Amino acid sequence: MKFRLLSYILLFSLLANAQSPDREYFRSPVDIPILLSGNFGELRSNHFHSGIDIKTQGKTGLPVYAAAEGDISRLRVSPYGFGLAIYIDHPNGQSTVYGHLLSFREDIEKYIKEKQYAKESFSIDLQIPEGTFPVKKGELIALSGNSGSSGGPHLHFEIRDTHKQEPLNPLQFGFPVKDDMKPKILSAFIAPLGNESHVNGQRKGKLIETVFYNGAYHLKGNPVIPVYGQIGFGIQALDYLDGSWNKCGVFEIKLKVDDQLVYTFLMDRLNFSETRYLNSHIDYSEYRKNYRRVHKSWVDPGNKLSNYHQLVNRGIVDLSDGKQHQIRYEIQDVYGNTSVLSFRVQSKLMQLSEPTLAGKLIRYNQEERIETDQLNADFPSGTFYSDFHLDYDAKPANNLYYSPLFKLHDDRTPVHQSYQLKLKADLVPDSLEDKALIAAISDKSGKKWSLGGKYKNGWVTASVRQLGTFAISVDTIAPTIRPLSIAAHSRLTEKNRIRFKIRDEFSGIADYRGEIDGQWVLFEYDAKNALITYHIDSKRLQLNKKHQLKLEVTDNKGNVATYEANFFR
Repeated sequence: MKFRLLSYILLFSLLANAQSPDREYFRSPVDIPILLSGNFGELRSNHFHSGIDIKTQGKTGLPVYAAAEGDISRLRVSPYGFGLAIYIDHPNGQSTVYGHLLSFREDIEKYIKEKQYAKESFSIDLQIPEGTFPVKKGELIALSGNSGSSGGPHLHFEIRDTHKQEPLNPLQFGFPVKDDMKPKILSAFIAPLGNESHVNGQRKGKLIETVFYNGAYHLKGNPVIPVYGQIGFGIQALDYLDGSWNKCGVFEIKLKVDDQLVYTFLMDRLNFSETRYLNSHIDYSEYRKNYRRVHKSWVDPGNKLSNYHQLVNRGIVDLSDGKQHQIRYEIQDVYGNTSVLSFRVQSKLMQLSEPTLAGKLIRYNQEERIETDQLNADFPSGTFYSDFHLDYDAKPANNLYYSPLFKLHDDRTPVHQSYQLKLKADLVPDSLEDKALIAAISDKSGKKWSLGGKYKNGWVTASVRQLGTFAISVDTIAPTIRPLSIAAHSRLTEKNRIRFKIRDEFSGIADYRGEIDGQWVLFEYDAKNALITYHIDSKRLQLNKKHQLKLEVTDNKGNVATYEANFFR
């Protein structure tokens, strides 16, 4: 019996050690002090941030090093996302990712360029055979940049579980990041969740700002909030790190009601297949209306995010007992700095008018369909996070669109997965059928944007991932091409690159192709700046002669723009 007990103790010790990050294994990927512009798990648009963003002193071109010994397993080039990125697998079963790079090391750059020319594509995603590019800890692999969807020069850095490809919180691995600052709590949110529930005498949520005094946060004015029924609480909180005033995310949120822990959220790792559940984790309506991201402390039935722990009744609190209750939030960053918010609520039943529930009841966990003679919407099970009543309306067509304007609920209800939307295309002329698409229209500004789609058998069909106002539109206008460094009959003897601005105002750029003397050449695409660049390659371009350049840019409805010019080099 004693032997078995010792075995269990040893096993649990080994498991605990296996789960604890090795704080000595990785070195910093940069030689400068680590200051962050973004941290792990930070709330972003439609996703949680999967790494840390290391500032690069406002410039590009700083050396980037392998954080540990390993093999480069993947190389990716894209005008979007991480832009130029390197993935390294390490012997300890973890991988590191380096994104938004300016350039790769010379031998890696040569390898990628050969693959790009073979595929005739700037965008490329390469799985690298083991042993092709072994790296040592601290070995130079790239220069930092601002490529892809980056909003400014920085290095995006990740640590992942190699087998599961799940990002882990890099700040738990002992990198030299200084942080003595406690999280900042901006406001509390209280929401009625049942048909009989109310907050402060109303059937809608209430956001209350906080104040800080005596070492803790309190609600402004220190009110006792009257509530009744099934209640959900939420909190708006941010974190800051020493040396930087960039807003970052929090690591842990605990909610206690009368000292009972009812909810814990922990941002120690992520699953990419779950990252869009962010739209259920936050109060999405509050975000759409006021651009505030509030962490809900209750979990919708369709929210499968794995970062919740110690949940009691999904975090929903029954306050129907007529008593006063103490609510306490404990917000912690990854270094243990903790902020506390305490306030009181009073369970008090008020006589309110019955809630009006208009529209079709949509069940989150079953297939649903909206069908009229002019609109079909097919929602797979799991499209939404909870049940709700969906409103539908249609306004007559105007001279801007080729269909009525269909209002399918509103854009304050989050949509998890895409659904098929079909709009009747009776007003689309035969000559424009191949140019037809579905447009989303802002209820606030009236601005439209393309959701894509195709015409078939009298309908335009698109896969969409939002609710709101929709109509059929067409795109007949080709992209624009504006030369920045070349004109007809230019002499480019002193220039080492050719650049263009390319734009499309509606359906978006689908593809582009640059040729010199009839041969494909590599134009690098910086989508956020609408810029493409060809770096003149003396190994592939015969010098001291006249050349013919041709550039074609195609949008998503097949409209093509062409630019041609002769130049001497």
